[in-house]
Amino acid sequence: MASEGEPGSQAQGAKTVAGTVPRLYQQVFEIVAGQIVQGVLAEGTRLSESGLAEQFGISRAPARQALCELEREGLLLKSSGRGYRVAKPKDKTFGDGAAVPGSGDEMRLTQLATWARIYGEVESEIAARTSFAGWRVNETELARYYDVSRTVARDVVARLQQRGLVRKDDRSRWIAPAMTPEHVGELYELRWLLEPVALEKAASRLPPELLPKIRERLEAAISSAETLTGPDLDRLEEDLHVTMLGYCENSPMMQAISLPQALLIAHRFLYRWMPRLFGAEPFLPEHLDIVQKLEAGHVTAAADALRRHLQVSRDRAIDRIHRVTQEVHPEDLPYLEKL
Repeated sequence: MASEGEPGSQAQGAKTVAGTVPRLYQQVFEIVAGQIVQGVLAEGTRLSESGLAEQFGISRAPARQALCELEREGLLLKSSGRGYRVAKPKDKTFGDGAAVPGSGDEMRLTQLATWARIYGEVESEIAARTSFAGWRVNETELARYYDVSRTVARDVVARLQQRGLVRKDDRSRWIAPAMTPEHVGELYELRWLLEPVALEKAASRLPPELLPKIRERLEAAISSAETLTGPDLDRLEEDLHVTMLGYCENSPMMQAISLPQALLIAHRFLYRWMPRLFGAEPFLPEHLDIVQKLEAGHVTAAADALRRHLQVSRDRAIDRIHRVTQEVHPEDLPYLEKL
């Protein structure tokens, strides 16, 4: 059993797909947001990428993403110089109302194994770029870039393979295939064949409190769709496609499902741009319909609704990728070679 803070440890009753790990930027976001709301960080306090990275013991990429999400939430404002300053706190809670560390407390995120401390960032960076092209992943350059051993880099790549994000080509090179329309279509076809079956198996095992909580989150999201951020949408996707399906208790099936769910990882990057490029997210009412059918005991109807949702999502995903790649241009990374 995983010890507290190690990859694979979860809150009681939580389910996840094998290979998932906490994302550092979300941990930082929750802590800093809580500090702002609770007044630990006063209005006008300046924050920067380098300062946040040093404070939490992480690299600058997750620090940058956390700052961007805090700005989107209205908790930070771009400073007239470099960096950000704390805005007037909103009447809002983060981290389920839990107490947050004070500014003088130890907050370095060192509870994770070495590979896990960089995994979330590597996963995000590679997934973002598969929307633009296919890539070869160079383990040696990955280790050099993050100043870790080749063993750690190999662990990271192995878990990327578990998540379906990379695979070996006929020359035994690690490849992150491009999210072309054909590849996206193949992945979605696998999902609509597998996920409805997993949902039917999971339905009788769902905790009584889970469906009402998910429904309430969806209803709240629909009522305030224009304010949703990328992490908000990411969590709502995981409610159905990861947490609920995880209760099917068929490990081989969940392992098979995890491979086409590389799409969910790519969507995390796409959702970061959703508020600027798109309007209300159409999957919200579709998820709500599935949950309501489950609450009513109509399991077969819920599985059919999930299948239809995934079928219509295919074309939306292809369109989203096309539109985002016209607007966004990620920087080059030394451990990725474009194919």
